[in-house]
Amino acid sequence: MAKKPVLAMGGGERESAKRAAEAEEYHCHDFEWKDLRAEVEANPAFSYHLSPFPTSQQTPSSDAWTSFHRRHASGKFFKERRYLLKEFPELLNVKDCVKILEVGCGNGSTVIPILRASEMVGTALLCLSSSQHCMADWMKSIILSSPSMTVYACDCSKETLEKANEIVCNTKGFDVKDKFYPFLLDVSKETFPDWLFCKSCRSSHAKDVNPLLGSSNCSMIKEHPVFLRDNQCCVGGIDFITMIFTLSAIPFDIMPATLERCVTVLKPGGLILFRDYGLYDMTMLRFLPHQRVGFREYMRSDGTFSYFFTLDTVRELFCASGLLELELEYCCVISVNRKNGKKMQRVWVHGKFQKPTS
Repeated sequence: MAKKPVLAMGGGERESAKRAAEAEEYHCHDFEWKDLRAEVEANPAFSYHLSPFPTSQQTPSSDAWTSFHRRHASGKFFKERRYLLKEFPELLNVKDCVKILEVGCGNGSTVIPILRASEMVGTALLCLSSSQHCMADWMKSIILSSPSMTVYACDCSKETLEKANEIVCNTKGFDVKDKFYPFLLDVSKETFPDWLFCKSCRSSHAKDVNPLLGSSNCSMIKEHPVFLRDNQCCVGGIDFITMIFTLSAIPFDIMPATLERCVTVLKPGGLILFRDYGLYDMTMLRFLPHQRVGFREYMRSDGTFSYFFTLDTVRELFCASGLLELELEYCCVISVNRKNGKKMQRVWVHGKFQKPTS
């Protein structure tokens, strides 16, 4: 029997295949969390993770995270989060101009796949519309008015933010002009600036007030960002907030206030898209007894924090902030170390929460 010819893949095809495979790897469910829990809780070597512990009074500084990102700046420690759009397809299934806030953006690994996908969708739709000569005018108008995305990204470290801006702006495949706006803010301690969603627009949003000064309810913010028009008081609120491995870096006692700050800039009906470390993840089990600073809370040697969530904890935190639970589950993945072939059991919590419309 004659063998079928093997078609060689071009560079672009190989890269696309790699992205698809990586997205699938971080999305799948390879084992049951309850089975891992039974295994860990039956192992005496892990007993110190289970014992009660007083809440920590320590707070990680922005300098600790600056040092953390500086050490990993030149390597491949932070990979582009290619699984993001598979986990959260809502980011692309929209009809209007979308505003996204990335809380704790780090080096920009979450921002990049969002902007790249937005660019690819827009280009594909434009090519489709130009090739369909017999397409009805109303269909062309819908395609040509494909949603645009603007990403606002904050971090507590100025140096890290500058590095993220450099990485995102130098990434090939999309244009960041008028699409990416990083700003310095420690969400665990500070409120968001009024230019995201001013108080007047928040209180009047139910009446569909446009965030322009044509409304007597709006007032100009003190510091006017360059990307706002002269007669614009704020960007009008956020449609999506992404919190990807951010909340776990904040002391547990501060988490409720942090979430409440996020909710204030979210539009009614807007979503918080959440992904973070789950209880009994491999990285948790590697922490030593002296690194515990709270119940399920640890401090690395560099001074950065890490908390490990259960579904119940996440549910309580987000619902107490006035959000509605849409999705909440463990994502249990077996990851293989390519150097030594060792299998690692990773546990992440995946969640989607919505701000009520009324």
